Amino acid sequence: MTVSDPAATDTSYLDENEDWPTHGEYEYTPYYASREQVHVYEDTATRARLEETSFDYVVVGAGPIGAALAYRLAADTPSASVLVVEKNWNEPDRIVGELMQPSGCEALGELGLRSVFCGIGAVPVHGYYLAYKGKHTYIPYMDRPTTGGSRQRRYRGVSFHHGRLVMNLRAACKAQKNVFCVEGSVTELLGSIAANGSAQMETVHGVRIGPSRSTPETQARTTCVKPRALVFVCDGITSQFRRILRDAPVELLSHFCGFVLEHEPAESDAFFSAPGAGTIAACSAPTQTTANPLPMPHNGNVLLDGAGPVLLYQMSERETRVLADIPGPSLPSEAGGHLRSVLRSSLSAAAPKHAYPALHAQLMRQVDSARRIRCIGSKFISAPTNGVAGALWIGDALNVRHPLTGGGMTVGLWDVVHLARLLKRESPALGVSSSGDATDSSAQRDRAVRRIAAEWQWRRRGRALVVNVLSVALHALFAADTKELGLLREACFAYLSYGGICTMHPSGFLSGQLASPLLLVYHFFSVAVLAVRMRVSGASTAYVGDNLLFRVYSAFYTLYVAAGLILPLLWQELAP
Repeated sequence: MTVSDPAATDTSYLDENEDWPTHGEYEYTPYYASREQVHVYEDTATRARLEETSFDYVVVGAGPIGAALAYRLAADTPSASVLVVEKNWNEPDRIVGELMQPSGCEALGELGLRSVFCGIGAVPVHGYYLAYKGKHTYIPYMDRPTTGGSRQRRYRGVSFHHGRLVMNLRAACKAQKNVFCVEGSVTELLGSIAANGSAQMETVHGVRIGPSRSTPETQARTTCVKPRALVFVCDGITSQFRRILRDAPVELLSHFCGFVLEHEPAESDAFFSAPGAGTIAACSAPTQTTANPLPMPHNGNVLLDGAGPVLLYQMSERETRVLADIPGPSLPSEAGGHLRSVLRSSLSAAAPKHAYPALHAQLMRQVDSARRIRCIGSKFISAPTNGVAGALWIGDALNVRHPLTGGGMTVGLWDVVHLARLLKRESPALGVSSSGDATDSSAQRDRAVRRIAAEWQWRRRGRALVVNVLSVALHALFAADTKELGLLREACFAYLSYGGICTMHPSGFLSGQLASPLLLVYHFFSVAVLAVRMRVSGASTAYVGDNLLFRVYSAFYTLYVAAGLILPLLWQELAP
């Protein structure tokens, strides 16, 4: 049985999500809110421990990437000592980073954290519902390979409260005996400057740690820690140390404005009540104002008729996150109600009352009643080559993509997987081996660090390139602000509705499982060629009118626009 079989009756098994369980016990639950393992920098005993201990690794930041890395480092080499410095070990509150793609779930399994979604009310995700101009289509996640006579199953993702997942990851980190968790702030990377006279840092030797909240009285009370092996910079999207690698200004692509809808749980198989992959039909949705208002619960729902794309997904069975994109680097002011007016207009267009009565009512009510609308800027920062010895930047501290496709944690967690494997292989050369054959040679450690950095950059590149480029390119199409981009958006929607590889390969790109840059380029230009055909034939509704000669000209100009969109993104990702 496949997901595109609407006549199937037994669909309850699709909601079990047995490979990445969301129900059951989590072995590190006792450490979830525990502060016993967290040492506050202001305490005299903590500063004394930092001065006396020779740590092997220092991890800057305990977000999802830093916590996962610290856990894996400690578990792989029990004799290694790992220092984790985080400003605030309480539960964080963010409006993005709440959907884990199937490839990210696989990465967590590789790291030994497959049960991390248990106990936080997480919800399985089976694919994407797209709606555009009164029609919709469904993009399921890719099918699993089958063996023997086993039943066909799909890969699955998970959506959740961001803060709860981070706390579960931190719980695993805190449970390790060889991890020392400090609540403080890394104020400086200690290192040496290049000998060529530039101000570029050449080598990182350690970190300077201070209190989480610096005051004139505590500003001078800092401690320097120099690890034997490496410093890992995992301080996220707002990294204060990224400028060491890349100091170029970054322009915002758009803003996501977010809020939460509260509703009753959906039936377990309600997500299945929609067209199969590749079909287009008239929109339908629940009408009860207390019911789950999503067109397809347990899926990502993307509505394309607003000012920018509107993304909806469940954080739990009773809560749905709404992220409305406002294109452009500037955001309308909250003062005077301008932002809410823009959001009302965009959401009304994306979820019209006649097509989505319950969803429309809930969106309008929440926009009007919310105490404040939370917003976050979206940007693209390609990964520069790490030319600084002694430290590695990981996750969003290294590179950032548009959050539309939810691929940030997938890239970051696979960064951790690749890095952990290399560190385990090179642990004797780094001097942190538990087998007794560790080296004491600093020259050998430096060579090992260079090998790790070079091989890690190569291993991570394919998946990171696909996820990063796809996120920015899709946002440009879905938030189309020109006729040419509008034509490409229409062609993209039609292409995704064709089924077969036209649907499943893009699904693989979204999920992070199909890490082939060449295939990405092939499908992107296939969409562009379809746009040319639609324009020339007059089939497009996004770019209408004009005689045949001008249609041919504008069609090929659209092809030029498509090339001008994706090729610079590819170059930024591939350039050394």
